Order: sequence, then structure tokens, then C-alpha cells
Amino acid sequence: MMDDYNLSFWIYLAVVTVLVGGGIKKILASHLSTGPTLVVWLGATVLVERLWAFCLPAMLLLVLLALICYIYLRSRTGPPPTLPVQGKAVFITGCDTGFGNAAAKCLDSLGIDVFATVLDLTGDGARELQKSCSSRLTLLQVDITKPQQVQQALLDTKAKLGLRGLWGLVNNAGVCVNLGDAELSLMSNYRGCMEVNFFGTVSVTQSFLPLLRQSKGRIVNISSPAGDQPFPCLAAYGSSKAALNLFTETLRHELQPWGVKVSIIQPSSFRTAPSSNNNYWEQKHKQLLQSVSPALLEEYGEDYMTETINLFQSFTKHANPDFSPVIDAIVQALLSPQPQARYYAGPGLCLMYFINSYCPFSIRNRFLQKIFLKKTLMPRALRKQSDQEVNHGLHNNNNEEKLQQL
Repeated sequence: MMDDYNLSFWIYLAVVTVLVGGGIKKILASHLSTGPTLVVWLGATVLVERLWAFCLPAMLLLVLLALICYIYLRSRTGPPPTLPVQGKAVFITGCDTGFGNAAAKCLDSLGIDVFATVLDLTGDGARELQKSCSSRLTLLQVDITKPQQVQQALLDTKAKLGLRGLWGLVNNAGVCVNLGDAELSLMSNYRGCMEVNFFGTVSVTQSFLPLLRQSKGRIVNISSPAGDQPFPCLAAYGSSKAALNLFTETLRHELQPWGVKVSIIQPSSFRTAPSSNNNYWEQKHKQLLQSVSPALLEEYGEDYMTETINLFQSFTKHANPDFSPVIDAIVQALLSPQPQARYYAGPGLCLMYFINSYCPFSIRNRFLQKIFLKKTLMPRALRKQSDQEVNHGLHNNNNEEKLQQL
């Protein structure tokens, strides 16, 4: 029965599957009405069907489809439409370094009134913002895990806005306080990540939502692919981002009747100040070695735990130092007439999510291991077990040889 289907049939089936699957995925992910979008994708599918019916060679069909996509993309090369910035104000958390610091500078240069929170008003990041930004920028000292400071920031923002609402909230503040196997991560590490990445973000969002509803504005949450995919050694961080992702998706549905649009940004690997601070991670590693129980330390081995931190530091050295993909996504989410629900900022993310969504588990698992921490050591207990099995096998082989000689 399989012989009745030639290669061209399977190519045709793959093309149609991609078209239909892509159409359904876009319909589910977009805010556009389902009817017109479905008609367009069904029309494209029928077009492929008719072309194939006229015996168009498979390779020529693929070239035609590639040409259509190229013309379509070329027609959209102009800058995407944006809303006017006059009178708009945006509140950004975590502006000491990294994405928050760069986003505050960019939005200020566009003419937006920026409220930038920092942990240290006398730190390098705060001083840099004061020097490089206009007088419109307002610096606020805020630890988002402390409700009193969040409420004081709300009062200060209201006082400066007057009767205006707040157009945008960018929840950027986040931490990764631990790197290691889930079993080796202390409960304080899990709580530390959740306090900042999830509970702190929820606290800020709830506090500023009345201002955002007043202006029918935007919420932009900076998350991580670690919240969608099980990156090894990032259990504490990934769990907090997974909670943030679900909170964001729920918020997007709930705020739609209010006219508030909610977006989430998934950055790829970027060389931010916290992740590239080797002294910080070495200090965390020493604390972990001192805090983990002697039994666990014996099971895993200090060399195994040291390799993890060394691999992470090597990984961050090759991370992208250019934040522009993330900053561009933040600007689009704030100023696009129809912002996307999700923005994938940085190279390689589309491939990563495609593999995670459509490939078998074994391929997904191997892909994650190849792109992140490429461990060479097993935990000490497993190494001992493996050595014992090898020695046991050699002993049995020697016994069999002696019996054969007898």
C-alpha cells in the first residue's frame, strides 16, 4: 500500500500540513477575528491543492511558495506603524543594569516620560541614567519585594502624572539566585526567585493596574524560555518564570474587556550584568557547598557541582551583548497598535520553540542538553556505581574464561 504514494505526495502532504497548522496556530495566538484569518489560510491551502492537481512539479511548487513568501516579506520591510508618544508615561522596574537600563534610555530618547526603578539611587546604573537621559526621566528607589516601597512609588508616580493615566508598565526586575540541580537547590533559592520574579511582579502589577485601566494602556512582562522549557540546573529560576508566564496569559484574557493589552517577551541568551558577574556566581557556589548536607555532597561530589558553575560561566561568555532585539520588542509591545501576545527576542528562539512544540521527546531532550550546559561528569554516586558494574562484568568474564580452560 505504501508503494502507491511517491515522494511528491509526501512533500505535498508536508506543505499542506505546514500551511494548515501554521494557520491554526496564528488564529489561536492572534487577537484578530477568526473568520477572515481562517478563510485566508483555507484559500492558501486550496491554492496548493489546485496547483498540485495540475501536476506542478514538487520542486517548482516549493520555489513558487518561497517566492510568494519573499515578496510578502519585502512588502512589509517598512517600519511597523506605531502610536504617537506624546503624553505617554511608562513605569519600568529593575533599571540598575541590563534590559531595564537600556529600555529606560531608549524610551526616554523617544520622548516618553519614564519612571525607572532602581535598587540603589547612588549606584552606577542610576547615575548613568541621570547623565544620559532627559529631565523627563524619574528615578525611584524600589525593591519590588517590599510592598511599602511599591506603594510609595505608586504615590510618587501619581503625583507626577496628575490626572493622566499610566500608559505602560514594564515588569523587568528579575533574579536568578541559584544554578544547580533541583535536589541541590536550597528552599531559600526557590523562595528568592519566586519573591522577585513572581510575587514582586504581581505586587507591582496589582498596584499600578488602576492607572493602566484609566489609560487603556499596556503591560509588558520580561520572562524567559526557562519558564516554558526544562533547562537543566535552572529549576528555581524556571519555576518562577513559569508562574509568571501563566499569570501573564491569565491577565491578558482578564484585561481584554478593559482595553489593556498584555504582552510577554522571551529573550534568548544575553550577557546581562548579573549573569556575567563571575564573582557573584563563585560566591553563590561557595554558599551552596557550605549549605548542602554532607550526604548530598558525597552523592553528587564537589567536582560535579564545580563543573556546573564553570560551564555556566563559559556559556555566559558567548551570550549576546547587544540588547537591541529585546529593547525593540519592548518598544513594539508598548507602541504597536496591535501588540503581539508574545515576542521572541533574539536568534535561535523560533527553532528552539519549534523543536519543543513539534519534535519527539528524545529530540527535545537532546537539543536542550546540547544548547545549554554540556555536562561531562555524572554525580559521584553514579560514577561509583558504573565502576562497580564494570568491575563486576570483568570479574564474571574472568571466571567464565577460567571455567572454559578447565
